Amino acid sequence: MQAVQVADSITKLGPPFRGTVLVAGSHGGRYCGYLAARAGLRGVILNDAGVGKDNAGIGSLEYLQSLKVAAATVAHTSARIGDGTDTHKRGRLSYCNDAASALGCTPGQKCCEAAEAMCRGKTFEGDVPTYEESRTVLYQSPLRIIACDSASLVRSDDAGAFIITGSHGGVIAGRPGYGIAAQARGAVFNNAGVGIDQAGIQRLNILDQAMIPAATVDATTARIGDARSAWESGILSHVNAQAEKHGVTVGITVPEFAQLLYS
Repeated sequence: MQAVQVADSITKLGPPFRGTVLVAGSHGGRYCGYLAARAGLRGVILNDAGVGKDNAGIGSLEYLQSLKVAAATVAHTSARIGDGTDTHKRGRLSYCNDAASALGCTPGQKCCEAAEAMCRGKTFEGDVPTYEESRTVLYQSPLRIIACDSASLVRSDDAGAFIITGSHGGVIAGRPGYGIAAQARGAVFNNAGVGIDQAGIQRLNILDQAMIPAATVDATTARIGDARSAWESGILSHVNAQAEKHGVTVGITVPEFAQLLYS
């Protein structure tokens, strides 16, 4: 077993990850912290996703500190979100919790060096606090609207629904043609601060090709990893061509986006 492992997403971790330090391309929100704890990691490094509203992009650090698990984020301007290899290679730490600091991690440090330092930490073996409902059907009609804190919670039978996710709008490096698991009526993601190489909005192009109207909300207006926040306060920052055909524009709200799809 390798002491340090790399993954594009933290959402699909199996037993081989237990007891390792993970460098992942996922955002550093609270939900990803929950997944890190559930996987029994020794430490984790994620993307700060522009930090955003209520510091949601680094929410995993506080969550994992309460469990005494080392956690840090790289700056979204230093490595592509959704790309674990790029995070490990180019990432520079932007924030770290006290457990990570105690092991020698510090802002500005190379991600690869911080990951090695975390190997001295202890594997989390305690009980994982229950995470709040992460998938909710907000409305059934006139348009089915589903809120998923992670795009990994979208199912193929969600086809035809307007799907709001708390996930970043970046491409998953290992699945370059993947947009969303269902042929949605429309889809919303978080722009994760956009970041280096405009990584936080690249999924919009894939969804365009799949004929799905899609948009990202500005990370400063909605908490990443929190689909309800996108619905309640998110303001669109970027839209794809399919969304534009329905009159969707930058600057409108997510409920206004939904209304344009059935009006």
